[in-house]
Amino acid sequence: MATAKLFSGSGETKGTVDLPAALFEQPVHRQALYEAVRNYLANQRQGTHDTQTRAEVRYSGAKLYRQKGTGRARAGSAGSPTRVGGGVAFGPHPRDYSYTLPRKIKRTALKSALSDRANAERVNVIEDFEMEAPRTREVAAILKAMDLPGRHTLVVLPADGDVLYKSARNIKGVRVLRSSELNAYTILWADNLVFTQKALAGAEEVFGS
Repeated sequence: MATAKLFSGSGETKGTVDLPAALFEQPVHRQALYEAVRNYLANQRQGTHDTQTRAEVRYSGAKLYRQKGTGRARAGSAGSPTRVGGGVAFGPHPRDYSYTLPRKIKRTALKSALSDRANAERVNVIEDFEMEAPRTREVAAILKAMDLPGRHTLVVLPADGDVLYKSARNIKGVRVLRSSELNAYTILWADNLVFTQKALAGAEEVFGS
């Protein structure tokens, strides 16, 4: 049974807690992880790159030099791709890089990423606690008290954790996701995963099947 360290709302160690086997005790499928990361990064691309063709560059329409007698190749256009300042042949133009990955592969990759972090003992669970207003300093103090190794931490919150979300999103090296927004790329980015108890139950409900 995969387990994780359990922390109190103040960051103190309280023992361990069992993790759902459906999410954290699955085989690590490397090819699915590769496909999921590739898909995630492709979908983040804006695709706004553009180069000017020879029809778009601005140049004088005058013939560069006389047709005969120079010993050089004939040249009639300063916009030719072979000349400095000319258009670009076969250059990139705006396009959409996004594509849809099959749901089964995404689900397999997610469970593989979670299981990999559980195998490395990098999954932590913190007891649910309430905050009346966003307090970044308080959440930063809790994470510091947990003494997590590495530089990157992913905090996973339940759907209704708006106050905690606003409190943790500006901490250096920390990313925040709802339990229903988990993805393989962000999990692999993180050195440590921190789930609230409610978020852990929410993740099992959404992705456990």
